[in-house]
Amino acid sequence: MTGSKKLWGGRFTDEPDAAFARFNQSFGFDRRLFHADTKASLAHCEALRRAGVLGDEEARCIAEGLCLIAIRAAEGGAAYFDELNEAEDVHSFIETRLIEIVGEAGRRLHTGRSRNDQVATAMRLWVRDVIDDLKQEIRVVQTNLLESAEANFDAMLPGYTHLQRAQPVLWAHWCLAYFEMLARDVERFADTRRRANVLPLGSAALAGTSYAIDREQVARELGFDEVTRNSLDAVSDRDFCVDFTHAASLVMVHLSRMSEDIILYASAEFGFIELSDRVSTGSSLMPQKKNPDAMELVRGKAGRVFGHNLSLLVTMKGLPLAYNKDMQEDKEAVFDAFDTVRACLQTTATVINNIALREDAMRVAASRGYLNATELADYLVGRGMPFRTAHDITGRIVRHALERAVELNDLSFDELKSFSALIEPDVHHALTLENTLATKAQTGGTAPARVREALTAARARLGE
Repeated sequence: MTGSKKLWGGRFTDEPDAAFARFNQSFGFDRRLFHADTKASLAHCEALRRAGVLGDEEARCIAEGLCLIAIRAAEGGAAYFDELNEAEDVHSFIETRLIEIVGEAGRRLHTGRSRNDQVATAMRLWVRDVIDDLKQEIRVVQTNLLESAEANFDAMLPGYTHLQRAQPVLWAHWCLAYFEMLARDVERFADTRRRANVLPLGSAALAGTSYAIDREQVARELGFDEVTRNSLDAVSDRDFCVDFTHAASLVMVHLSRMSEDIILYASAEFGFIELSDRVSTGSSLMPQKKNPDAMELVRGKAGRVFGHNLSLLVTMKGLPLAYNKDMQEDKEAVFDAFDTVRACLQTTATVINNIALREDAMRVAASRGYLNATELADYLVGRGMPFRTAHDITGRIVRHALERAVELNDLSFDELKSFSALIEPDVHHALTLENTLATKAQTGGTAPARVREALTAARARLGE
């Protein structure tokens, strides 16, 4: 690396050790901040002009140079960046290119700022933009869940607790459960975006700038809601990166749980769904196999994102004020978390569109295993029996049915009546699958009427 391409070479007489220079470089990954850094540099150029640090002609020349760099990057793609791959970081890359284009004027752009507030600004701009991208990807998954719910509204399956059959629910209710999880993810990202949307530029290295830069005006030009209130905190704060990876981790929790359900439901032991060939793979040895690799990969990649969140927490926990080079580690963690979550959201959206329900098998499973036992207890409560007593009696009825190897619906009226005089001939209607669903009619329940309302409300929320 030549001295002209370093931003800090004047105090040094020796060149950096080659191995250290490579170790110190971040351009291989922080080039992703190119557009954000260029955008912030344009705003800083205009701030310097308003402050009288740059003349009108100098500012115009610098701005045109920055725009030309952006155009050449767009036209040249990766090759444009590779031409100067010895750059220490994206900031030195842009400054070197700028000086090549506009000459000495380019050396004046860095007046009143440091790479410390520069990179903090670029990271916030980048995080802000990718949050908007992820929110849209989440909406696609939510939309596909609603479409599956609406297309298979009458489908029902067992709901589970402890992975044991518990009570029947509608498939649409299952879809809406994950819709709600993802809705919380959108809210978390929105909150993360709000906290990230604060401008640190103008904090310089750590103490603030000596130049009369109107930080509030720069914030307005860059779309920030406000400016940071403390320069020490501004350049050393990576809370927004931790917030981002935390929100990303919870997305992965929810996608992983959905993946687990889909993997189980597609197995021969459950047999509720079949994944199309488009999202499945086979075995190199066993010709009969159809593997849910797409969902297994999503489930597996969750740990990768969790690791990024933890690595940022560990990196930041012992750093003294203000900036430390340790904080360079934020970028790869955040970048990979974004890439992984986006890919997993896109894959999950595709899988949802490639699920075929086996409604007969689902209904049989929902009708077996005494999933209507609670309904029988509630039936007795409706006739005046205390719930705890009803629970005990129903348990004894279940034991009797188990001994006979039949379902509760298969017991005769006389058999049921022998356990309680409160049982009447309408008991068999009360134990039907349809009635078991219909009685769960409070807000949030799986009764078809409530689920239809929830679907309508979910559609409206997506449209807001």
